Amino acid sequence: MLKNWTNIFIYHIKNNKFFTVLNILGLSIGIAGLIFAILYWNEEHAYDQWNPEKDKIYNVMNDFGGGNIWTTNSPVPGRMLKETTSYLNQYCYYRPFYTKETIQYNGKIELVDKIFSAERSFFSFFPFEFIQGSAKTALHDRNSMALSEEAAAKIFKNENPMGKQVKYADQIFVIRGVYKMPEKSSVMPAVVTPIVEEELENNKDNWGFNYGLMLKLKKQSDTTAVIQNLDKIFLEDNYKKQAKAEGLSIEQFIKQYGDPIKSRLLPLTKARLYQGNSAFPELNANLQFLKIVMGLSILILILSIVNYINMATANAVKRAKEVGVRKIIGASKNQIIAQFVFETTLITLFSVLLAMVIVELSLPFYNSFLGKNLMLIGTQFYLQLVLIFIFVIIVSGVFPAVYISNFETLKVLKGNFSRSKSGVWLRNGMLVLQFSIATLFIIGSFIVYKQVNFMADKDLGFNGAQIMDISFKPQKGKNQYERYKAIKQEILKIQGVEAVSAGMFSIGSNDNSWQGLHYKANKEVITQQMPMDFGQLNLLGIKILKGRDLDPKLATDSISSALLNEVAAKTLQEKDPVNKEVVFGGQKFKVVGIVKNFHYVGLEYRIAPMIFFHIKSFDWMTNNMRNITVKISPDQMPETIAAIDKFWKSKVDQEYPFEYDFVDKNFARTYKKYQDQRNLFALLNVVVILIAVFGLFALASFSMERRLREIAIRKTLGAETNTLLKELSKQYVVFCIIGFLIGIVPAYLFMQKWLENFASRIDIPFLPFAVAFVSLLFLTLTIVLAKAYQVTKVDVLKYLKYE
Repeated sequence: MLKNWTNIFIYHIKNNKFFTVLNILGLSIGIAGLIFAILYWNEEHAYDQWNPEKDKIYNVMNDFGGGNIWTTNSPVPGRMLKETTSYLNQYCYYRPFYTKETIQYNGKIELVDKIFSAERSFFSFFPFEFIQGSAKTALHDRNSMALSEEAAAKIFKNENPMGKQVKYADQIFVIRGVYKMPEKSSVMPAVVTPIVEEELENNKDNWGFNYGLMLKLKKQSDTTAVIQNLDKIFLEDNYKKQAKAEGLSIEQFIKQYGDPIKSRLLPLTKARLYQGNSAFPELNANLQFLKIVMGLSILILILSIVNYINMATANAVKRAKEVGVRKIIGASKNQIIAQFVFETTLITLFSVLLAMVIVELSLPFYNSFLGKNLMLIGTQFYLQLVLIFIFVIIVSGVFPAVYISNFETLKVLKGNFSRSKSGVWLRNGMLVLQFSIATLFIIGSFIVYKQVNFMADKDLGFNGAQIMDISFKPQKGKNQYERYKAIKQEILKIQGVEAVSAGMFSIGSNDNSWQGLHYKANKEVITQQMPMDFGQLNLLGIKILKGRDLDPKLATDSISSALLNEVAAKTLQEKDPVNKEVVFGGQKFKVVGIVKNFHYVGLEYRIAPMIFFHIKSFDWMTNNMRNITVKISPDQMPETIAAIDKFWKSKVDQEYPFEYDFVDKNFARTYKKYQDQRNLFALLNVVVILIAVFGLFALASFSMERRLREIAIRKTLGAETNTLLKELSKQYVVFCIIGFLIGIVPAYLFMQKWLENFASRIDIPFLPFAVAFVSLLFLTLTIVLAKAYQVTKVDVLKYLKYE
């Protein structure tokens, strides 16, 4: 039986080579697209799945209200929670970022990225596999250091690192463990040190939110009780103490400063896909992009299957008599269905194999696009591939097979099977669906393109061109601000340097710090602090709308003067905020100017309230400077940068390499993910149109070839070519219009939802809809008229000689 089915299958392939190729190519493109999406999906969902403690580990987050949720914490609640509750197994504070520093061994200096600092309980939360040493002893004391296998090889080459001493951050550390780096983890450090413990000890009563905090609960069901305890700690040890210090009741304090911060717990298993501030240094996945990739890939596969069903049902007419004969000689309906499903299985198998080839060849480009290292391996992936295979067979095979098996024996043998309209309606419906999906992709691609270009062209409120943001590493025992003043004078002497300043912020980065801004009886406003040196705003091209900038000639401007941006100024609810007094960080400031709003991070974020003051306003800030800003002339830029590089290496830091970035390029990276979405939409748009063209051409060919005798009769009766072309193409134009009208609704809703992610966004214009309609109509007419013109040139005698 299978041999007979195979022979029939091969026979039909030989007689329909072109349409078989279209079928296989269309399905393979759809399957390949879904494979790409699944690889990306699996990658992002695999994070922390290796961790045996994953279900008990949570990150503490803090809800400030108004959708403002931080993943950083104060040093206070972890210790107090451990002392006052029985729900907690362990807690661990950590720096929520990696550092890039030099590590010295035997006089040799190695620059190491991904240096991570956490409390000594870290390896009980992330139990990496240790090659040397163990998780229990790797962070034995504050001078212990653990290395990844790769970092150990980089620093020590072929030497055994255990027990060796290295110099890092002007301290001596002893190597007590070497571990294997996990494949997919929220924390994947090259180096782990407990250096953060000293900071925590010095700030044990400080309510500044600067550290990540992990909790390991005894039971998952204890999350509600833990949240209640965290909220209680904040109320009792923060709000009530502040209220008492100001002579207010807790009710009065809440009325004046707002509701207390509410705690939340983020499960480790969901941390990677959390949409918000990143809890861990590996940062979050772009969940929206992930969903878009998966959703669009599924749509493309559906489009490919629709194509297959269309061509299979259209081709069924050619095989109707075959089905009738088989029924006459005793074949059952189920046997006929099984035969056609068998043929679909073979087609799908060839399509899957071709899809795997396409993926394998394209994977390097896909990995480069995503910045990933995806591979076609893993039990999970092959199981998913089998499920795709089965799904395609069921959807694209069973439906046409049932349709074909329902042909009535006597009718099809007499040749009047074409009177049934069900197959025609099915194919027409599928064609309309194709036009709808194509409409969605064309409109979506156009709007994404417009939004990304809008972001690229928008006035950001600052000028980052020719402005270098230089990394300024601290040196033990030396005041950073005093070092900066000396360096500034030397850099200004270099030819091509136009201005030098500094700020404890870096536009386009995630480096930011926030505190509460108070004015009269208004509620506290969480405000981004922007400490800076004189001239920083002018250097960055940030405009002052009212008042003045900080002036080095005025002694008070380095102590108690501040500027607010427009957003912060509005919170004062004053017609003229200049010369008003505000309280920030427990210190009084006089507002001397209003700064024009500018975008600090990405354009998808709302501009935050900001306060600008001199670095020396707070003593502790003078040692926390990390950046120097240098504006250089566009003329002879390479020579100027080379001169700064030479000066830096010889006079500033001989150990750490000279690192810098241009401010405009740094900011441009904040919307790179949206540029990726634009490019993805453009690529998928081409794929969708290509598949739709396959389907339309095949369906038009089948449809018109069945009408060759009708066309011959019409030509004999005197019908002109123009009349025939109009008659043959008008139904496809109608289907195109119907499909377009159906497709514009989901396209509008989908893109409206996507644009909600942007604080600065375009309004959906009419043009994309017009472009989509014209494009679809043009493609439809080009394909259909080309085929229609071909069939109008039929040999009349060939089709009428037996009439």
